[in-house]
Amino acid sequence: MNELVPRPEQTPDALRAALAVVDPKRLPEMQRTKDDAFAKAVEWQSLSPVRSWVLAWARDIEIARRPDLAARHARARSNLEHDDPATAREALRELSGVLSEASEAVRV
Repeated sequence: MNELVPRPEQTPDALRAALAVVDPKRLPEMQRTKDDAFAKAVEWQSLSPVRSWVLAWARDIEIARRPDLAARHARARSNLEHDDPATAREALRELSGVLSEASEAVRV
């Protein structure tokens, strides 16, 4: 399997370092969502928002670090609003499949 970087550990620093390589333009988004997750964790007195943040970014990085998944993801997203309803439905199925595959790969 062709990978741009090894799968990072599921820590904020490791995820940030991997994102800096595979999709650096998303770093501000990552920081913004991290801040939101930590604020919710304090407000809710629960680590679940932080865990959700880690899993979401681990999934997105999994897609970006694997050119095969990234290509499938990009193709599916580009066809989501296709004029042909069957093509749009297939794109939604494919996008769901990519997200599921990436989520399973990073689930610990």
